[in-house]
Amino acid sequence: METFLQSVYYESGGYSTCDGMSKLDSRLQELEGFGEANRIFYLSVPHEIVPDVSKCLSRDAQSKSGWTRLIVEKPFGSDTDSSAKLADCLLDHLDESQIYRIDHHLGKELIENLTVLRFSNLVFEPLWTRTYIKSVQVILAEDWGMEGRGGYFDQHGIIRDIVQSHLMQTIALFAMEPPVSLDGEDIRNEKVKVLRSMRQPCLQDFCLGQYKASISKDGKSRIRGYLEEPGVNPNSLTPTFVAGVLYIDNARWDGVPILVKAGYGLIKHKVEIRIQFHNVPGNLYREQIGYNMDMASNELIIAVQPEEAIYLKINNKVPGLGTQLDSSELNLLYRQKYDEEVIPDSYERLILDVITGDNHLFIRSDELKATWELLTPLLQEIEEQKVAPEMYTYGGRGPVGAYYLGAKHGVRWADE
Repeated sequence: METFLQSVYYESGGYSTCDGMSKLDSRLQELEGFGEANRIFYLSVPHEIVPDVSKCLSRDAQSKSGWTRLIVEKPFGSDTDSSAKLADCLLDHLDESQIYRIDHHLGKELIENLTVLRFSNLVFEPLWTRTYIKSVQVILAEDWGMEGRGGYFDQHGIIRDIVQSHLMQTIALFAMEPPVSLDGEDIRNEKVKVLRSMRQPCLQDFCLGQYKASISKDGKSRIRGYLEEPGVNPNSLTPTFVAGVLYIDNARWDGVPILVKAGYGLIKHKVEIRIQFHNVPGNLYREQIGYNMDMASNELIIAVQPEEAIYLKINNKVPGLGTQLDSSELNLLYRQKYDEEVIPDSYERLILDVITGDNHLFIRSDELKATWELLTPLLQEIEEQKVAPEMYTYGGRGPVGAYYLGAKHGVRWADE
């Protein structure tokens, strides 16, 4: 750490004009000397000034002897038009290859492992199709509230904050066709095809919720609801929970419901992908399983957080003289198999990818356009109709409407 800090410098300068970037460029040239030097700029700035900052950087602070790359944080716009405007501004001054739109969720170890799990294991790749998969669930649940983000969140809501980036990118990685190589552009080409094949979501297939106040588990304190959070409009209809059903209309996934669920103030923190397979046709053990055949369905669970793990649920005979079946789990728990210290932080992995030029976990302009074209009509309908979210208690399982939604599409949500 001490060695690293010796290479850290601070340069003061405003971003309202390009003077600060010229000053920064002069300082960098002093530090770089006369050898080849590459530059990465991480823009942790208000999103409305990203176009001006990128313009000044491209004009006054690009490397003269090496490459220059720009990391941009979300939000990447708030709808199709604003996202396109931001993308055009960036591309006016930089090449697509220089722009890295960062999403920390995509740097998680198990998200990175998605393509390895599928494309390097013969046992899974043939099953990755509508013939064997009944449904897919992509879940991102948080057990905390706004924690100071109320003002930002109230302007965006759960669909813009989590679904547009985190969940849509995860679905694209999960559902894509095998790329011709592991080159970042080849992978991103396949992700775009998935997004462009998705059916336009409709409001009837979505459930919105907003958490309300509750009492702490020890019964000694009151936990405030969303409308009481600092920076939140007390009459806000902004949802803090969303559950929805998406469909990919292509040969591989036609008819397979992909359920997404994301929310704050839920019972526990959980990020996972659950693949539920069809029941065995003419199952010989129907009598031992009972009427609810779904309970005996095989499932592949990719647990991203809080503990990295891969589970495969199978049906197994309980030892003994009778024939009693049990649903068991074959599990790969990362903390037991691997040294936890070798699992990198999301930003650690993603910033290293920027340094090496690996862009497959970063969002390209056409990917961004495809996701916003899917979600903007839905967002407009929600806002124009002033859809009131269903209230749910902080620390609970979310709105009851989410369970009706699952039943409507013949899917049971994962056990909490």
